[in-house]
Amino acid sequence: MTNGPRSGLTAVSTALLAMSRHLQVHDVLKTIVVSARELLGARYAALGVPDDHGGFAQFVVDGVSDEQWKAIGPLPRQHGVLAAMIQQATPERLADVRADPRFGGWPATHPNMRDFIGMPVADGDEVLGALFLANKKRPDRAEEPPCGLEEAEPACGFTAEDEELLSVLAQHAAIALTNARLYERSRELTIAEERARLSHELHDAVAQKLFSLRLTAQAAAALVDRDPGRAKEELHEAARLAAEATDELRAAVVELRPAGLDEDGLVATLRTQVQVLDRAHTAKVTFASHGIRALPASQEEALLRVAQEALHNALRHSGAGRVQVTLTRVGQGAALCVADDGCGFEPEAVRKAGRHLGLVSMRDRASGVGGSLTVTSEPGLGTAIEMEVPGG
Repeated sequence: MTNGPRSGLTAVSTALLAMSRHLQVHDVLKTIVVSARELLGARYAALGVPDDHGGFAQFVVDGVSDEQWKAIGPLPRQHGVLAAMIQQATPERLADVRADPRFGGWPATHPNMRDFIGMPVADGDEVLGALFLANKKRPDRAEEPPCGLEEAEPACGFTAEDEELLSVLAQHAAIALTNARLYERSRELTIAEERARLSHELHDAVAQKLFSLRLTAQAAAALVDRDPGRAKEELHEAARLAAEATDELRAAVVELRPAGLDEDGLVATLRTQVQVLDRAHTAKVTFASHGIRALPASQEEALLRVAQEALHNALRHSGAGRVQVTLTRVGQGAALCVADDGCGFEPEAVRKAGRHLGLVSMRDRASGVGGSLTVTSEPGLGTAIEMEVPGG
């Protein structure tokens, strides 16, 4: 590095902080690639995550325009130097990757690359990916020649210090990537748990209506001979209950799809879940939103999970007759409020008794995205859970 170890350490620190801000796997991969290219002063950088079929499940690049990337064609296979890094888990630093006997060529539209440095991203014995960079930027090197033309400069621009810095970055990249994968897995499990909970609540609602329908039909059958008028009324009631049961079953089919944050956004997802809960419970559950704009994915995820936990508490434990969910824009961020008219509780007494009602989890979710959580409750006066996030 031309600016010495202090500059390199600062750059590594900046790169690590950037990686720690992301929870989605693709975002983490992109941040690793961009950070590596900037850290080592390379023209091109890429990170491939191998699949089990000799290819790459994900392949993220930096330094190549979208048009160039489309022109290059399909994702590369695991061959040549890339395969060696994945299979042998060893770093590579080459003066000219094209002169290496393992080099298998590239498409005609591929950028012309010469000096090369690669580093496996590994978690213990498991290789998570291959991170590589090409064409070190140097004051004595001209702009890249057109594809297919040779470059006269024979020396490798990447140094042993570059390799050391990239090794540090790769080690932390493995941690960031593993954490992101765990987060996504946890999110999938949370979604599955929420679907199961909603399914159970809908099942209870449908079962209650079917039980009432059965009793009404039995009453109508008993009245047919001695009181045809009453029997007719009971049959009308049976038809009404059957229609309601049909609506609940339709809700089970339509609404119990995977949480649609990515596709539908926070407002639509929350509104849908509130509608399901309103049908499944005797309490009136309503939703309102005001001026909401798109938020960072992690903040939307946290708001949704806190809303779900607060709704669960209100509908299962408070005896509320009404629960109101409100989502309001606050500056660049948003504020969520889940308020009920239930029995309420004394927050300090609950904390001392060790019965957290999910409050610790909700506070952790809020603080994890730079937000805050406030709980307002008093015996006999209901409860309000309020969460605010800063936006981005």
